[in-house]
Amino acid sequence: MEFRIAGQTLQVNVPNWAVLEARVAERLAVNDGFALATINLDHLVKLRSNDAFRKAYSAQDFVVADGNPIVWMARLAGRPVSLIPGSDAILPLCRIAARQGVAVALVGSTPMTLAGAKSLLESEVRDLRVVCTISPPMGFDPSSPAAEALLHEIAASGARLCFVALGAPRQERFAALGRRLTPTIGYAGIGAGLDFFAGTQKRAPLWAQRFSLEWLWRALTSPRRLGPRYLKCVAILPGQMLRAMVLRLRPRGI
Repeated sequence: MEFRIAGQTLQVNVPNWAVLEARVAERLAVNDGFALATINLDHLVKLRSNDAFRKAYSAQDFVVADGNPIVWMARLAGRPVSLIPGSDAILPLCRIAARQGVAVALVGSTPMTLAGAKSLLESEVRDLRVVCTISPPMGFDPSSPAAEALLHEIAASGARLCFVALGAPRQERFAALGRRLTPTIGYAGIGAGLDFFAGTQKRAPLWAQRFSLEWLWRALTSPRRLGPRYLKCVAILPGQMLRAMVLRLRPRGI
């Protein structure tokens, strides 16, 4: 599945869980880093008006579908992909890291969340080592000298897999910078994944997830913060679905 935004083509290039896990394992095995982005409708809205975000996306090695609308569009376009939420990717990637003896870093959220996530991950995944936890200050600029210093701190810790929970577009911009400055480290943007895992934010109940209503549950529980965001997402959905239908008629590779 691909999207054309401001003259730039963005592609969901990891179709399912098996491919994601295989590619991450391959990169870690040869000491090669990566940047992983989890595209959703909110990203598509922000990509339209944010040039720095588009540049960061072009530096992502792996892009997965984080959101049922992306999955629906891909199916409509005849290019089906699996739903891979960033928050659900944490444990599988940690298990790969543990098997390969790769240390992990956690960046974002709050010190309390990071401490809770570290403890839970290390108890859940045998032999996992979380060697670095960093909660950047409010207003953190992902392209600043402070961001570069933070990346060097991650590298000095020995971590080679870093979960970045800064929210879009900061986490993608930070991962893109990390890909350039610390090329042996893998960066995975996971949004609120650490908060969900540590229990400092409540994820939608399973019934809402099963019926693809997680977005509605979140909007109702945090209307001021998320209501306007989801309205923008709903506004672009018809046009994106139409483009997916057109894409279905186009031969692959064109």
